[in-house]
Amino acid sequence: MDVLPNFRLDGKLAVITGAGRGIGQAIAIGFAEAGADVVLLSRTETDLEQTAEAVKEHGRKAFIHPTDVTDRDQVNEIVSQVIETHGKVDILVNNAGMNIRTPAFKVTEDEWKSIMDTNLQSAFMLSQQFGQHMKETGGGRIINIASVAGTTALRTGVVYAATKAAMIQMTKNLALEWGEHGIQVNAIGPWYFRTPLTEKLLSDEKYLNDILDRTPLKRVGELPELVGPAVFLASDASSYVTGQTLFVDGGMTIYGF
Repeated sequence: MDVLPNFRLDGKLAVITGAGRGIGQAIAIGFAEAGADVVLLSRTETDLEQTAEAVKEHGRKAFIHPTDVTDRDQVNEIVSQVIETHGKVDILVNNAGMNIRTPAFKVTEDEWKSIMDTNLQSAFMLSQQFGQHMKETGGGRIINIASVAGTTALRTGVVYAATKAAMIQMTKNLALEWGEHGIQVNAIGPWYFRTPLTEKLLSDEKYLNDILDRTPLKRVGELPELVGPAVFLASDASSYVTGQTLFVDGGMTIYGF
């Protein structure tokens, strides 16, 4: 009897937000390596074109859709367009995100709304609409990119942390509601990875040392190390996993004094 699970994504179509660079780009390329075609969403078309070229190098198809996922009208339009064009969406990765490192006393209403809309509202809107599609087509996978900040207090970034904590709880609730429809909803909670958004922070030696002091593996993550967990959650290898947050953090969330 064969017991090795299937980690391949052949014949699958994945929609990935924030796919122009960083984590979203890495996951898109990883999914292509595993056999999936990808729909790439982001505000910046030139970034999406770069990701698409990398996907095509692995012999898979990439479909570019410049989209502001905080805009409900644009979300409605892109969901309808993707479903009409491709027929079936198997995987959704809610990766679009942002952070503004403002101390709590100084957070403005505009900052609050911008971070909430980008990190949380967009993920719910897309999950709701593609989730309805998955219910009608027999199931699917939704993967939310959360953060260790959703469960561990960090200095500054209170709004970001609130969105990621809410995303972790949203993951559990959607998994509970939609499991009977064959929809699995899980999250990934990264710690620091080398991306264009973290490059400046990680170039600060003192800041980097503070990070490493709280990380048992004593290093920051590299983007390929997020691809394996994402492929696992998207594939049949995770067929009995739902409502979970997989922390990919070098051990940061187990750190103690």
